[in-house]
Parts: sequence; structure tokens; C-alpha cells
Amino acid sequence: MALPVKEQLRYWGIAAAVFFVLLWFLGNVILPFLVGGALAYFLDPVADRLERAGLSRIAATSLIALAALLAVVLLVLAIIPTLVRQATELVNAAPEMARKLQGFLLERFPELADSTSTMRQTLANIGQTIQARGIELVNGLISSAMGVVSVVVFLLVVPVVGFYLLLDWDRMIERIDSLLPRDHAPVIRRLAREIDTVLAGFVRGQVSVCLLLGLYYSVALMLAGLQFGVIVGAIAGTITFIPYVGALVGGVLAIGLALFQFWGEWVSIGIVAGIFAIGQFIEGNILTPKLVGKSVGLHPVWLLFALSAFGTVFGFVGMLVAVPVAAAIGVLLRFAAERYRGSILFTGHEGAAGPAAGTAEAAAPAARRRARKPAAGDRQA
Repeated sequence: MALPVKEQLRYWGIAAAVFFVLLWFLGNVILPFLVGGALAYFLDPVADRLERAGLSRIAATSLIALAALLAVVLLVLAIIPTLVRQATELVNAAPEMARKLQGFLLERFPELADSTSTMRQTLANIGQTIQARGIELVNGLISSAMGVVSVVVFLLVVPVVGFYLLLDWDRMIERIDSLLPRDHAPVIRRLAREIDTVLAGFVRGQVSVCLLLGLYYSVALMLAGLQFGVIVGAIAGTITFIPYVGALVGGVLAIGLALFQFWGEWVSIGIVAGIFAIGQFIEGNILTPKLVGKSVGLHPVWLLFALSAFGTVFGFVGMLVAVPVAAAIGVLLRFAAERYRGSILFTGHEGAAGPAAGTAEAAAPAARRRARKPAAGDRQA
């Protein structure tokens, strides 16, 4: 006998409450395991393809781990130092940029020459404020990201957890499937497939879009001669998952820097603006339709709300789980809406039976009239 709906909701509610309580109290502890699990989830399709190509699961996992190690070494030795250096230089150059902006405005608006002008005092403090806050922000980001757990533990636990989870991923899925309640196993499998489709379509696809656009912006701006092109491209690519925000922030920052560096060289400034225009065209017409698709079902507003809510309540760990939880909630809400449309609450008992009943009532008198009407042969007789 199946459990009543109220009992089922109680058990599922308790499971959700336990999950959020663990996330609240053990967020910093489980961070390496969440990151390792996310890596295993994202790399499982690669391992499956390597298995179909003839490799064993151990060989496929080892090959992926070796490629990931080489990628990390490349990042640490070549890319990350450049990003840190350009970010530091950009922050340190802020006062000079503010002075140039002040001089430009004084030429156009002489009334700002008054030393008591509020706008002039504000402009004079912009550079120092950006410099102080910028360095504080960079240091805060580094310390907060690395202060969640120790650097050594994080760097050791994440690869190990990711490796073993990737190695045993298929067996874990089979074991979880065997523990599903038999009455609801088909529905849970269907919902899990839809959640996986959303995550695969959005996260894997959007990460690919961010990486490709970040690489494009960085290389193109560097070739255009922009001083801080690499860091600007990295910033624009990183926040591309927020629709239009990545291109807007990166474009404003890049064009603003180009105005300071290439003032009077309108061709160079136009090239920088054209780089972001081309990037937007590529993203909207090629990358996003191909890699993300239009049927993901994860609305940008819903995503922003989930990131804000989980980041505020659970901190950095909450931001990591915000997208999967948002995807799961979205799928569950669509499933609930589907069930609601098929329920009596939506259709109404009389509304559902009304047309059929009306047809039967209308057909009954006609049948009785046909039964009473004598046949042509009987009348002649």
C-alpha cells in the first residue's frame, strides 16, 4: 500500500530540511567535496565517450586527470600571473585615469575649476578610492576564496574526490537508483533526467561560452593594443553567464580604457568597440544557440534570484549549489504545474464531465424519437 501524499511530503520535507541544515553548518567543510563532485559530474560525459572509444573506466579517468593537471599547470604558470599583474596595474593606474578624466572635464566645463566644487572634490577622490578599495577587493577575494579551507587541503582534497567520484560515477548512479521508492521510481527518474538536461544544457554549455568568449575578448583586445586587455577580457568572459551583463561591463570598461589610452585615435577606439559588438553577435547567434540551446528552461531572472538568495544565506558554498538547486526547483515546479493542469482542481469535476454529459442528454431524446418513429414499410402496411 502506497504512503499517503501527506506522509510522502513530510518525508521529502525532512530530507530537504536536513540538506539545508548541513549546508548551513558544514558549508566550509563540504566545499572541497562539492567542487570535486561538480568536476566529476561535468567530466562524466567525457569519460563515457572515452569508454565507448575502447578505454576502460580507470584508463579514461586517469587520462582526464592527467589532462586536467596539465591545464592547471598551464594556468598557474602562464595565465594566472598575467591576470594578477594586470589587475594590480589597473588598480594602481586608477588615480592617473581619474586625473585625466578631471582634466578632460575641466576643459569642457570650466566652472569645475572652483576648488570648492563638490564635483571637483569628488573627481579628485575617485582615483584614491578606487585604488584603496580595489586593492582591498582583490586581497579580500583571494583571502576569502582561500580562507574557506586551507590551500593545501583544498588543492589535495578536490582532485582526489573528483578522481574517485568520476571513477565510480556510474556505479553510484546505479546504487542510488536501486534505493529509489518503487512506487515513484519512474517519476523520479524522469525528473532526474530533466534536471540533468537543464544542468547539462546550461552549466556545461554556459561554461563553454564563458571560456570561449573570455579567450576571444582577451586575445582580441591584446592584439588591439589595449593595455589591460587580458584582464578586461577575463572579466567579460567570466560574467557572460548573466545575459548582456558581461558584454556591457566588459565593453564599458574596455572602451573607457581605450578612451584614456587612444584619445584622438578614433580608429583604435572603434576597433575596441567593434570587438565587443562582434563578440555579442557571436554569442547570441552562434555560441549560445549551439552550446546552451533555447530549451533549457532556466530563466535569467530566476537564476539571478537563486544566486543572490543562496549566496546571501549560505555564502560562497550557497552560490555553488544555487544553479543545481534552481534547476531542480524549476523542473519540480513545471512538473507540479503539469499535474495541476490534469487535476480536477484545474478542470473542475462538472467542467470535465459537462460536455460529455450534455452530449448524452442531447442524444437521448433523439434516440427515443427514432425508436417511436415507425419505419416506412410499417406505415405502408
